[in-house]
Amino acid sequence: MSAIEQAIQTIRRGADELIVAEELARKLASGRKLRVKLGLDPTAPDLHLGHTVVINKLRDFQGLGHQVQFLIGDFTGMIGDPSGRNQTRPPLTKEEILQNAKTYQQQVFKILDPERTQILFNSEWSNQLGAEGMIRLAARYTVARLLERDDFNKRFSSNQPISVHELLYPLMQGYDSVAMKADVELGGTDQKFNLLVGRELQKQYGQEPQCILTMPLLEGLDGREKMSKSLGNYVGITEAPREMFGKLMSISDQLMWRYIALLSFASEQEIRSWKKDKPRDVKARFAKEIVARFHDRSAAEEAEAEFEQRFRHGVLPQDMPEVKVTLAGDWTFAQLLKLAGLVESTSEANRLIEQGGVKVDGERLSDRSLKAARGRTYVIQVGKRKFARVSV
Repeated sequence: MSAIEQAIQTIRRGADELIVAEELARKLASGRKLRVKLGLDPTAPDLHLGHTVVINKLRDFQGLGHQVQFLIGDFTGMIGDPSGRNQTRPPLTKEEILQNAKTYQQQVFKILDPERTQILFNSEWSNQLGAEGMIRLAARYTVARLLERDDFNKRFSSNQPISVHELLYPLMQGYDSVAMKADVELGGTDQKFNLLVGRELQKQYGQEPQCILTMPLLEGLDGREKMSKSLGNYVGITEAPREMFGKLMSISDQLMWRYIALLSFASEQEIRSWKKDKPRDVKARFAKEIVARFHDRSAAEEAEAEFEQRFRHGVLPQDMPEVKVTLAGDWTFAQLLKLAGLVESTSEANRLIEQGGVKVDGERLSDRSLKAARGRTYVIQVGKRKFARVSV
């Protein structure tokens, strides 16, 4: 196998689609360092494992010696990416975007080599376009082409509103590729239309069009929706080791192999050898790998040991938070859970109690109407990983 074939094999591992393989082979054969672009809009303060699927692929290009360009969409973030949305995304302020961008820079270097990573902000060239430049850019693409995009098409067909600024989003993302002279752009499968717009605009600006590599979207812990902080089914890369380990141990055995395929740095041969092991052992091995990546090896060992103690032997965590609450009148435990910050609402507390997901002093709570007593301190467990010592 030639060096170029080996490089493409590395690049394609875990990927969904490569556009166009022959073009990428020619670019690699040129011997020059390719400019490999990944853009993320800082719409939330923290990155989660779903984000890292494509960032890991950027790391692969870095390992092959190419120029990695990590683009923070501080301009496009204020527009709001409409990809996959059935309604207009509420805009963020510039201050929110800049604060989130700062955390993105810190977090991305948990995966990428900072010495070989170029951090860029698309406001650098987008702000300079001005009104005239924006109009000239908009003249290069038709509304009909934009409405071919699946989410726009669905919203238009069902008479859902589409704001004009949303139509500008694919053009601005595409213009990023022109400004950066990208050779390759990475993105999730939901970004394919935007990535193709960049390829088309590069042709119009007289540039060699970028190749496109799309990566699968990682399902959240529930195995249904894609990983999202707003859905609560995520694993944040800055979360505490024990929280990260516990969440990964909670995924189903079937979903575990999906996570391993998209997130593990183990070789494909090594992963095949894991198939003969017990799923629980494989899951623990994978969880330790992820915790060690974002913390360190000793933190991963400690997280595993604590998980074993807590879930196999019923030992309570040493450093559970202590909460003091003041009750006026008779309050049920469901209300107490809400007041102590262990749940978002009393309805959620009642649902968890009915499902057997709440323990008080080690005993499963089954009566929704049971009242909490003043002057008492309770050890409360909600679900598998949330504990608190609540003084009333």
